[in-house]
Amino acid sequence: MKTEKLHKKYTAKELAGAFVFRNTLTALQTEDAGKQLAEARKKLQKKHTPQDILYAGVLQLRYQIEEYTASTQYHAHLSFAYFLRAYIKLSYKNNKDFARDIHIDETELSQILNGHRDPSEKTLIRIELHSGNLLPALYWFKLLEKEKEYELETDHSLREREEKYVKNRLRFKPLPKKS
Repeated sequence: MKTEKLHKKYTAKELAGAFVFRNTLTALQTEDAGKQLAEARKKLQKKHTPQDILYAGVLQLRYQIEEYTASTQYHAHLSFAYFLRAYIKLSYKNNKDFARDIHIDETELSQILNGHRDPSEKTLIRIELHSGNLLPALYWFKLLEKEKEYELETDHSLREREEKYVKNRLRFKPLPKKS
């Protein structure tokens, strides 16, 4: 077909799609290419050592913590305990072994994981050291800080309870709300 006949029958976009991005593979060839890709992935995965897989998992957790702590959103399920559980699971240990590795009592770890106790600074440092410094203590602190910030913003009953202890308050016009 001559070029002018093609332009009468098809739009420029259709022509570009047919010629520039033309798929010349048959369905059978496409299926075969998919199988080859899957086989290549399996070969690559077999080359990864358990240490490589653990390293990648810890890095992934690091990036998740970075992204979450940098965001302005708060999600209750993304707590310190959530990320610590994920870390413990990554290192293929149970809670008892992990507590022993960072030299804290098993009940203390349980209380931290269940939200009954905040971890101490020494615990944050020990988690950092345990992770080969891939998960800095500051990251763990920022997770705790995000939880505390949310609690301070939303705990209206605490304000009501504490109001009776404040005398001679300063009085000003309220600041305009941010838009």
